[in-house]
Amino acid sequence: MVAGGFGVGKTTFVRSVSEIEPVTTEAMMTDASADFDDLADTPQKATTTVAMDFGRRTLDESLVLYLFGTPGQARFWFLWDDLIRGALGAIVLADPRRLADSFPAIEYFENFPSVPFIVALNCFHGILPYRIEQVRDALTIGPHIPVLTCDARDTRSVQHILVELIRYAMTLTSSPELVH
Repeated sequence: MVAGGFGVGKTTFVRSVSEIEPVTTEAMMTDASADFDDLADTPQKATTTVAMDFGRRTLDESLVLYLFGTPGQARFWFLWDDLIRGALGAIVLADPRRLADSFPAIEYFENFPSVPFIVALNCFHGILPYRIEQVRDALTIGPHIPVLTCDARDTRSVQHILVELIRYAMTLTSSPELVH
């Protein structure tokens, strides 16, 4: 599951790594959403996810990941409860320029301790304005939760995040005391 705030790059993340043409539910943004969707940091954004994104990535002959990208707006969060069922893990994709937008997703996954999650900072234009430890402190997450950087447009970068999520999930199955 790939979750996070509005406009952080979830659809791009799924699209960049999916080996199939991803199923997306992008819709044009309308004037009706202007009161709900803050475009101050993403003025070029013209579409938004209204249900979910779906992609698939084969890591090896025994491991196929099904990727579900969530909508970021609060009015669609009810969908997350269905998407989390059976999830191997979750990635909270965050825009380091708007860390506060990550709080709802982090809180959501903290309430599902059986689903490991990591935080991936989508460094737009290669910019990370803070050190990882500063981000960890700002998000108030424990030292055992991985905080990584990525570029959601770059396939190798996204693959790295997926591999790290799997490693983390495997660590938790062998050391359950690390669960959030």
